[in-house]
Amino acid sequence: MTTALAHEIKRTIVDESKRAGVGHIGSALSIADLVAALYGGVLRADGGPERDRFVLSKGHAVLALYAALVATGRMPSEQLATYCGDGTLLGAHPEHALDGVDFSTGSLGQGLSIGAGAALAARMQGSDRRVFVLLSDAECNEGSIWEAAMFAAHAQLANLVAIVDVNGQQALGYTRDVLDPGPPASARWEACGWEVHEVDGHDPDGIAAVVAELDLSSGPPHVLLARTVFGKGVSFMESRIEWHYLPLDDAQHAQAVAELDSAREA
Repeated sequence: MTTALAHEIKRTIVDESKRAGVGHIGSALSIADLVAALYGGVLRADGGPERDRFVLSKGHAVLALYAALVATGRMPSEQLATYCGDGTLLGAHPEHALDGVDFSTGSLGQGLSIGAGAALAARMQGSDRRVFVLLSDAECNEGSIWEAAMFAAHAQLANLVAIVDVNGQQALGYTRDVLDPGPPASARWEACGWEVHEVDGHDPDGIAAVVAELDLSSGPPHVLLARTVFGKGVSFMESRIEWHYLPLDDAQHAQAVAELDSAREA
């Protein structure tokens, strides 16, 4: 199920970005499998106040989230056609006024703080809801991420799961060149008191299996360092910095669709 969901999300990303003439395509493709894992069965996304919370900290990849909401019946497909149009709630970053979006995000470095607060609120209310935060490795350049990480570990927020999209690049360059963090990511998160898991970010079923084994009721918070490829599935986008912003022309869109469909059939 998650494989089919991931393909639908990727196709929606390239189709709707082409229709709207907007970028952030490579970033959305980078997290498509991660979002498929969450919306394919990990998230308890329905059920009113007791539902799980999802924070898309790297808000510029929101087209992957919109695609998942449509694919799982949580948003009408006709609403997706308003993406980046005048007066729409479906902008280039998520808005909490939209059904299915709990938190407005896009100011990088803030999502983990929001998630930690939501996880603490669940504990104080005696709720068993979990909180999942999807952030980028480049976003971890922000000091606010590490303040939130230390707080979450201090408070032993076991119901908090951070998923880091480790694609190794950002808007203006490769992350290692923009700001080399020094120690491996696993060592940094462990030093802050988190339980660390390294996963294949393009294996939705594997990601779901890891989450299913986590102790989300007691102990430290959890982080999944998900190894991904920016622009995954579209050969001319993969690991290319320029596709952080570029839109697709007709020929590029046709090639992207053909490659994604071919991969699904293989």
